[in-house]
Amino acid sequence: MNNANRTPGFSTRAIHHGYDPLSHGGALVPPIYQTSTYAFASAEYGAACFAGEADGHVYSRISNPTLALLEQRMASLEGGEAGLALASGMGAITATLWTLLRPGDELIVGTTVYGCTFAFMHHGIGEFGVKVRHVDLADVHALKAAITPNTRMIYFETPANPNMRLVDIAAVAGVARGHDLVVVVDNTYCTPYLQQPLALGADLVVHSATKYLSGHGDLTAGLVVGRKALIERIRLQGLKDMTGAVLSPHDATLLMRGIKTLSLRMERHCSNAQQVAELLAGQANVAWVRYPGLPSFDQYALAQRQMRLPGGMVAFELGGGVEAGRRFMNALQLFARAVSLGDAESLAQHPASMTHSSYTAQERAHHGISDGLVRLSVGLEDVEDLLADVRQALEVCV
Repeated sequence: MNNANRTPGFSTRAIHHGYDPLSHGGALVPPIYQTSTYAFASAEYGAACFAGEADGHVYSRISNPTLALLEQRMASLEGGEAGLALASGMGAITATLWTLLRPGDELIVGTTVYGCTFAFMHHGIGEFGVKVRHVDLADVHALKAAITPNTRMIYFETPANPNMRLVDIAAVAGVARGHDLVVVVDNTYCTPYLQQPLALGADLVVHSATKYLSGHGDLTAGLVVGRKALIERIRLQGLKDMTGAVLSPHDATLLMRGIKTLSLRMERHCSNAQQVAELLAGQANVAWVRYPGLPSFDQYALAQRQMRLPGGMVAFELGGGVEAGRRFMNALQLFARAVSLGDAESLAQHPASMTHSSYTAQERAHHGISDGLVRLSVGLEDVEDLLADVRQALEVCV
């Protein structure tokens, strides 16, 4: 069998893409280039690197060989031309938006986004002359009506944090193409293993790589993937000159280690979350459950079409509202009460008072974040233990 023209599978690329051990003294694991600056063979070569006329590293705020490998690997997994690694998910988001938006531009945002993203848009770029408009992107007619001559970008999460609302990426991208708009998708919840926004027409994908891509809760990192021209603009403006959100080579190595097992972990996250969601959906004292793998989920058909698997995140609300939710969370013994998501450990949090507390009560109501919503990040533990923990916590809410 001739493999010369065969594209390796996802897990193979996650482990091997962009690296040849025999080119690095046989080291199976890529080396960490723990350096801030680089020597030039000549003054002329150094000048050519700074001018962009020669390939080479000049300073680690801009690029580093360890980060370059991570960026190539993630670009391959997302199906993009190039990638950019940054110090956090918010570093990736802010560097991208500072680069591509200017005063007077308009930004269309999905109805619900992560609390810090919301705060940055309204209290960051929103205070520097960019008009931010939230639109229900599930309604294509509402999206078309919201576009003006000043609109430059459409930004959304799918699934959205924390209420699990989905956006039809292909439908939004189709509208955007007709108006020459940049489409940015936060793919943190899904990772490229579950969802491929670029293949569906998005221009850029952003990640909080702190979450599933790392998978071990021991680093913070962010990534942007897309067309090379856009990525280089973000590197040289948003990263180098605006945010300085530089990822360390050591954290880049830890992140690549996590990515090697991404497909295996996501399969287990999804399998465990499915069973937790089914348990919750069958309880009389649970008001509602939102999980893309439940046939009762109102966007189930879209989830089946757009996502490989339904993910590891579950949102629900108990019939007793906020107080019942607090009793449930305080009764948990295996699930840790903690923010973040995508770790091996299962986590539970209350968005209204934690990750989305930057919203006012009125804003939460408007953006679909109920005060009693509980968000579970279902981890990799034995599912029987997770189910037992949820059952015993539900008993105190009866």
